[in-house]
Amino acid sequence: MRHVIALDVGGTGMKAALAGADGELLHQARRPTGRARGPEAVVEGILDFAAELRAHGERHFGEPAAAAGVAVPGIVDPERGLAVYAANLGWQDVPLRDLLAARLGGVPVALGHDVRTGGLAEGRVGAGRGADRFLFVPLGTGIAGAIGIDGRVEAGAHGFAGEIGHVVVRPGGAPCPCGQRGCLERYASAAAVSEAWAAACGDPEADAADCAKAVLSGDPNAVRVWRTAVDALADGLVTALTLLDPRTLIIGGGLAEAGETLFTPLRDAVRRRVTFQKLPEIVPAALGDTAGCLGAGLLAWDLLTSTDRTEESA
Repeated sequence: MRHVIALDVGGTGMKAALAGADGELLHQARRPTGRARGPEAVVEGILDFAAELRAHGERHFGEPAAAAGVAVPGIVDPERGLAVYAANLGWQDVPLRDLLAARLGGVPVALGHDVRTGGLAEGRVGAGRGADRFLFVPLGTGIAGAIGIDGRVEAGAHGFAGEIGHVVVRPGGAPCPCGQRGCLERYASAAAVSEAWAAACGDPEADAADCAKAVLSGDPNAVRVWRTAVDALADGLVTALTLLDPRTLIIGGGLAEAGETLFTPLRDAVRRRVTFQKLPEIVPAALGDTAGCLGAGLLAWDLLTSTDRTEESA
């Protein structure tokens, strides 16, 4: 059975799969990145994991994987196949595409940014299926974004497209590690809500999920923290939809797990802010933590499709 290898590399763990042509995950596996052992060990762990997946495919499907896709965090240069920089993994200018291709017997390998790759999956087979224009925004430790256009995700001229978390929504506000003040992710990320709620309730262990529960119970401090986050998020999203005019806004990440505790006030806040803009559909992400693997698989299949077309036209 023809299949591809899909790898989603995170800061602490790796998710991997063998994916069929229809996007089905035929085999799934997980393992830690081992980042405590240093960046070289992380890279070697990725290569070993991919080789194990290749061997599994040969044993169980009668042939090795036809291609591979890998999604990584940080700054990525997909054209040159470089994992340029990832602070949480400690690597810089790693030629990951070439290293993987060599370990996997020379098969084509696609390298993608983790959020854009997850957004590709959400757009094609998840919450944005059928939408010609979408914006995927995961609310996690930070806030990133993936701009979907006609079945692909726009990386930008330098690989920075979609960084909505660093849109300034509160000029002169809280300092951000990026060097600006008042960035969206300092107010509306899951990490920011956790920090604000821990301070408000006096429990350093409290997090965003606890805040959402307290909102449901009517706690006025929780309602205040939540409203601050929702208002900032709405301001950032309206800036984005003014520029991009998406048909669908897909919200994912840890904060989206609050369900309608987030989506009901967020839809209302965005609706109040739009004037001439067309209001997009605002929906929760559908694929959860499988989005990265599914997207990496799609990148791999795209490589094969383009190769097949090239051979046909030759």
